[in-house]
Amino acid sequence: MKPQRQRENREKIWLALEIGNSRLHWALFLGETLYSAWDTDYLPESVIQHLAEYQTLDDLLEKIFLPSQQAESLTKTLPLCPLLLASVVPSQTAIWQTYPNTCVITLDQIPLTGVYPTLGIDRALALWGAGKAWGFPMLVIDAGTALTFTAADANQCLLGGAILPGLGLQFATLGQKTGQLPLVEMHNIASLVPRFGLNTTEAIQSGVIYTLIAGIKDFIEAWWHLCPDGKIAIKGGDRTLFLNYLQALYPEIAARLIMESNLIFWGMREIVINGG
Repeated sequence: MKPQRQRENREKIWLALEIGNSRLHWALFLGETLYSAWDTDYLPESVIQHLAEYQTLDDLLEKIFLPSQQAESLTKTLPLCPLLLASVVPSQTAIWQTYPNTCVITLDQIPLTGVYPTLGIDRALALWGAGKAWGFPMLVIDAGTALTFTAADANQCLLGGAILPGLGLQFATLGQKTGQLPLVEMHNIASLVPRFGLNTTEAIQSGVIYTLIAGIKDFIEAWWHLCPDGKIAIKGGDRTLFLNYLQALYPEIAARLIMESNLIFWGMREIVINGG
């Protein structure tokens, strides 16, 4: 790597970490450009406490499981870089703050108006990132551990939203909190199931999936009634499943959805580059 390019990278490179309810979500940025994004399981506290001992970014990225071939040409010999952190898990936030040069994003850094104090930082950042990327009014659907809806109007004012258990959580609850119902595996439901199941597993799949899709459709229609020109972005681990289901049942709705997994990182980028 040439010295000039190396100096530029030292100035511009930064890491983003979203601590979700189930996993860690990472992004490596070169200035405004998202160079790579990946997910990992939670790291043991002992590992996190030793991250500051690494001397180069390449060493750090290898420890947090970014495939070395993705980072080697960019990060070789580069020093540890700033870490921008957004977390919905307070216990994990406290642990990661031991990493040097960490900046924890808070709600007051996001220029949405009308925000209430307990709004999740993940929801706020995703909404801000989507709105800045595609314009307001914006509704963000997060199909993760929880299924959430979060909306802002054309004036970038929070309109509110909703939270309910996501697909996997609903299946897990039925399997764990009932005496005889089986635990339904997510990998068995890539395509839309019959509406009327002929066994218990099919009945659970039908009940959960069709009810969730009906709820998503209802929220989308209510959103367009409120903001006819409003845009909709969908993120989260189950986003592809839900989009497939919507394409099968309501293709006119599916065609208008923006599917983007990195909305929170777009919001974090706005904070870093533009201060909001």
